[in-house]
Amino acid sequence: MKLIVGNKNYSSWSLRAWLALALTGTSFEEELLPLDTPEFYDRIEGLSPAGRVPVLIDGDVTVWDTLSIIEYLAERFPDAGLWPAAPHARAHARSICAEFHSGFPALRGHFPMNLRRTPAPHPQDPEAGRDIARIREIWTTCRSKAGDSGPFLFGAFSAADCFFAPVVTRFLTYTLEMGETERAYAEAVMAHPLMQAWCAEAAKETAIVDADEV
Repeated sequence: MKLIVGNKNYSSWSLRAWLALALTGTSFEEELLPLDTPEFYDRIEGLSPAGRVPVLIDGDVTVWDTLSIIEYLAERFPDAGLWPAAPHARAHARSICAEFHSGFPALRGHFPMNLRRTPAPHPQDPEAGRDIARIREIWTTCRSKAGDSGPFLFGAFSAADCFFAPVVTRFLTYTLEMGETERAYAEAVMAHPLMQAWCAEAAKETAIVDADEV
């Protein structure tokens, strides 16, 4: 398998797909395309009709879009536990991932993922405030149901946490308000070995994407 990703400091959708693929335990090749460069556009044209990263290549199968990649991996590696085993929890996990996938434009626009940014507040408008409140509600609801089954949204680290891990970094980078439950969840995500590995690689990057430097 081969996963095409963007800059690890900035590419939140690449992070989601990378976490899911790493969770399967399979070996894979990784190719990084520098965002907003001629190299990116020259290379991505032959890889994805959408013209975006991430892209998963599995032999003669090409999958683009993070949510599709995660669903493909869940089918390809059914024992990896990417989705919760219980039907009601699995439905809940899919719902919150799809909700983020199609929504939260103000949160994304005002608070782009930037792992190297020194944590500091950034102004927000009412729309961003509503997005932040909804994220906090999602996290607290999931954690209340998961209880002591594990520190993540559905107990064990799953596709849902892959989806919300980049959001966790935004909350920490821009010092967004969190209660005790949300902060404990954020700390658990950032302490996960796979997140530690991704962030360590991001810290080595020197490229600047101006659009994500707020």
